[in-house]
Amino acid sequence: MKVEKLREVMHAAPFRPFTIHLADGRSLHVPHPDFIAVIGAGRTIVVTSPVEQTPSHFIVDVPLITQLEVQGSRPNGSSES
Repeated sequence: MKVEKLREVMHAAPFRPFTIHLADGRSLHVPHPDFIAVIGAGRTIVVTSPVEQTPSHFIVDVPLITQLEVQGSRPNGSSES
């Protein structure tokens, strides 16, 4: 995954919630742009949880993102990636 694609989804107007799928099988839901940040040059992101849970944030290496699943994307299975 390239950080440019992630930024495109993060800054879409109107914003649509999305799920980040990782190479290890985990998924992280981003309900609002306030819950995600790109760090430094864009190799790392931080995703926080909108509900109290442990852990409350996740530090993710962008190259480990396998897919972005945007809510309301085309139903033919072609999500943004």
